[in-house]
Amino acid sequence: MTLSYASGPAAAPLLGDTIGANLDRTAARFPDRDALVERATGRRWSYARFTADVDAVALGLLGLGVGKGDRVGVWAPNCAEWVLVQYATAKLGAILVNINPAYRAHELEFVLGQAGVRTLVAAPGFKTSDYAAMIEEVRPRCPALADVLLIGTAGWEALVEAGRAADAAPLAAIGATLSTDDPINIQYTSGTTGFPKGATLSHHNILNNGFFVGELCGYDEEDRVCVPVPFYHCFGMVMGNLAATSHGACVVIPSPGFEPAATLAAVAQERCTSLYGVPTMFIAMLNDPSLDGLDLSSLRTGIMAGSPCPVEVMKQVIERLGMAEVTICYGMTETSPVSTQTRAGDSLDRRVSTVGTVHPHLEVKVIEPGTGVTAPRGTPGELCTRGYSVMLGYWEEPDRTAEAIDAARWMHTGDLAVMDEDGYVNITGRIKDMVIRGGENVYPREVEEFLYTHPDIVDAQVIGVPDERFGEELMAWVRLRPDAPELTAEALREFCAGRLAHFKIPRYVHVVEEFPMTVTGKVRKVQMRAEAIAILGLGDAAAARHA
Repeated sequence: MTLSYASGPAAAPLLGDTIGANLDRTAARFPDRDALVERATGRRWSYARFTADVDAVALGLLGLGVGKGDRVGVWAPNCAEWVLVQYATAKLGAILVNINPAYRAHELEFVLGQAGVRTLVAAPGFKTSDYAAMIEEVRPRCPALADVLLIGTAGWEALVEAGRAADAAPLAAIGATLSTDDPINIQYTSGTTGFPKGATLSHHNILNNGFFVGELCGYDEEDRVCVPVPFYHCFGMVMGNLAATSHGACVVIPSPGFEPAATLAAVAQERCTSLYGVPTMFIAMLNDPSLDGLDLSSLRTGIMAGSPCPVEVMKQVIERLGMAEVTICYGMTETSPVSTQTRAGDSLDRRVSTVGTVHPHLEVKVIEPGTGVTAPRGTPGELCTRGYSVMLGYWEEPDRTAEAIDAARWMHTGDLAVMDEDGYVNITGRIKDMVIRGGENVYPREVEEFLYTHPDIVDAQVIGVPDERFGEELMAWVRLRPDAPELTAEALREFCAGRLAHFKIPRYVHVVEEFPMTVTGKVRKVQMRAEAIAILGLGDAAAARHA
């Protein structure tokens, strides 16, 4: 019997650099190559200019008194300044605190207080959010907050100019005191109950994870990576920015927030070789009217991640976008984030049905949820990860850290997975999402994948709702193609009959225009369940039982 354990062999060693030292090394090799392109403003940075501006921002922050270990918040949509602050704080040894662009005042206040943010760099606003007003609202209750710099205003420009005029020697001296294991980044995981937790990551965590993501995508200085996913999340700032700069590649920012047409135009006009997105983003791009008129022949690879990747969508990404080497990544913020990834040489079946094999220098295993014993291959259980990528811990929350990372330094993901005989991992859902119907375990992902084969369904999500007889019943939320006929529960049951086991066939169907989502494209199934209970009239008693 083979156990569900695998460790990742590596052709390249782990990097021993700090983020700042690694950037300087790349800039020395490729000073004239593009490092960053911001489509919204037309601004462009070569590696030489980008590094000079990073140093200017770092020296400007130093002039404000920001030092090693101080927390610097960044609250903005995707923009060049976000990237400059990311690398500038790393050069100072300050801890970058990523703040979700969708946060409202009470969430902002929590993060500023919990992390003890000293300096906040923010956009004045984005879409309907007035960031400046929210900052002023909460500032009196955030005693640690000494300085606020609004991007694009005189205060920000003054900081940059002061940095350009400053003596650069202190920055080099600071660099010599930094350790790769220093905390460098706090990312707040999206809490479904209560307030989020601040995953604390080091130079070593995120620089190496970005580097090996880039290695498995085959990046070099010729690559141009289109990054429409948010920088505040690991997908953007690690898998995007650090994967690119550790290889001398260029980051292309298509727009401040995700826009399908703007992203496709950026790929075409900037001749991007790689494109990132969560499944819902790729679905939007595949359905955008501008797609058929664009030359996307430069694309060869990219990453689909963030939530389960539907098979049919993956096939269209390969066929219609030309991303023949597209990879799927799996991970979580607490593991910097990637633990497994498909490889360009994997068969199409592997790339559409698994999240690949373990990453270089990491270990993964699947354990029986009840006992913690490593499960045999082919048996579902909880996926755990160990290695350089595991976070230092949740910021100032040792008890919650101990709940997630065991004594042997295994990170317990909470995800249900199956490892096959060749070490490929398939994520079957969240432990908390598993539906138990009449004693039968139902994994929503399996049902969702089947529903994608329905000719009128564009996207599907399956949840469990309370039921007097079976304990739980299945409910499918679906998005339909334009002009599709009405889809009833009876019609869907007929489609499933004889093709799915009877206990896996959804009893209820709810047609929607969109699903409740986090900014990173993860479907909020907790919110869906609450809405479903109200829609079905199950009442407070049923909701309490289900909780």
